[in-house]
Amino acid sequence: MKHSLLRMVLGLVAALALSGCAGTGYYWQSLRGHLALLGAARPLPEWIAEPQTPPLLRQRLELAERARRFAVTAIGLPDNASYTRYASIHRGFVVWNVVAAPPFSLELHRWCFPVTGCIGYRGYFSEAGARTEAASLAASGLEVSVYGVPAYSTLGYSNWLGGDPLLSTWIAWPEGDFVQLMLHELAHQEVYATGDTAFNESYATAVGRLGTLQWLKETSTPAALQAYEASETRRREWRALTRGTRERLAQIYASNTASTHNQQALEAMKQEAFSAFRAAYAELRARWQAQGSTAPQLAALDRWVAEANNASFGAQAAYEDLVPAFTALYEREGRDWPHFHAAVKALAQLPASERLARLQALQGDISFAASQSALCTAAGPHPAPCP
Repeated sequence: MKHSLLRMVLGLVAALALSGCAGTGYYWQSLRGHLALLGAARPLPEWIAEPQTPPLLRQRLELAERARRFAVTAIGLPDNASYTRYASIHRGFVVWNVVAAPPFSLELHRWCFPVTGCIGYRGYFSEAGARTEAASLAASGLEVSVYGVPAYSTLGYSNWLGGDPLLSTWIAWPEGDFVQLMLHELAHQEVYATGDTAFNESYATAVGRLGTLQWLKETSTPAALQAYEASETRRREWRALTRGTRERLAQIYASNTASTHNQQALEAMKQEAFSAFRAAYAELRARWQAQGSTAPQLAALDRWVAEANNASFGAQAAYEDLVPAFTALYEREGRDWPHFHAAVKALAQLPASERLARLQALQGDISFAASQSALCTAAGPHPAPCP
């Protein structure tokens, strides 16, 4: 009985991993929100067999079953209860994350948690709760950002309760994006380094991208591959723009530590960098529209650009900056998934500073262009250009 209770507590604590240390009110909203998801979820075969299930939903759930098997057999991700059930939650996002950063730094404010360690975001099952927390942080002088999240991982701790369910928040996404998010979240259950958000998210992002290209090549249709590559080409351009802006901001903020600029000068350089970013995005957006993208398709990016600050750029860095290193590691391991996961697990056991140094060395030893080629060649011939 004690063992079962311990497992329940650990599972629910891990479900709160999108949080930090907080009072009982915060824990209660997290616990209640997660249990509501579990209670709404039913096994995929039940949904598929139910006559009232809409045909398009049934097709997507069947796709989910195939993608889940592929994740296990081809990508080497955990074979457990996660993503074998589905829940309709009737809202656009499952969680809203809050991130914060100082006025002259991209380093995220961190919340510490006994299972996940210190992480750079805090999640709420209601947008109102997230906005309240953001307002409190802003009042303390931090820049803040609130963004919706379609899925999160309990790191496998709640598999005994039925596992993380598929959700209506992302069930209708295009095939490539849908599979990528599933692989990303499952990767968190394969390897997790306590307290290292950038390592965990970049690893999961790399697994999602590489695995999705393999899925599209081996099991899907040319049309699905073409649609994903068209979207991925735009995302590569977006990532290049934001990466360049983060580097420029980091250089500006580094001068603050050297005490070579006063606050007014730093603020002026910062605003100039943000203005240049928005102008460059406007040019990129116009080109995308000329290529067929519509205003509704670009609405989320428009909002992100309009609200961009240190917090939003800092959060993006956690998901992106180490992806080339993990892609290079995948190349080094001969594109062998079990060897790759084992190498990542070995890195996760190292002290954080040594772990980062080795990843940076990987990026130095294998050029960024070469590491990106793995993302291209993994899917074979491409209708869209690969850098």
